[in-house]
Amino acid sequence: MAAVGEWVLLAYRLPREPSGPRTTLWRRLRRLGVAQLGDGVVALPADARTRESLEWLADDVLAAGGTAGIWTARPGTAAQERELAAGMAAARAEEYRALTGECAAARTAPAAERARALRRLRTEWRAVGRRDFFPPPEREAAAAALRALAEAAGEPAAAGRGSRS
Repeated sequence: MAAVGEWVLLAYRLPREPSGPRTTLWRRLRRLGVAQLGDGVVALPADARTRESLEWLADDVLAAGGTAGIWTARPGTAAQERELAAGMAAARAEEYRALTGECAAARTAPAAERARALRRLRTEWRAVGRRDFFPPPEREAAAAALRALAEAAGEPAAAGRGSRS
């Protein structure tokens, strides 16, 4: 990553009570795969989808009685951006390792359980892929494990579906 790119930031504050909106926001931020820059400040690589996602969350924060702002910014150095990207890639790598392990465990399950696990793990694969902005090497291992599970479930040609996000 030579040039420093643009990021979209959400700066927010939510009241402590009720705790429901805080919990909901935390889950949604986690689902987006944000980089936590500080207390109440998160970032994603800037594009139309990530900006819109953070704008929706900002609206939710405001509706819950909090304050929120959307910013676009560039890290001061390429090293800072690499650090952000590495942190995000490490989080996805952990998710891909878990997916790989679940695929391996499901391969030895009875046929009906294998098929259910395959459907669930394909859904999880797509969810991780949506928040995978800096794909780690573990992504390919998870794709291979998903293909192997598909073959074990009797889907020889459909196994390639696991390699797309």
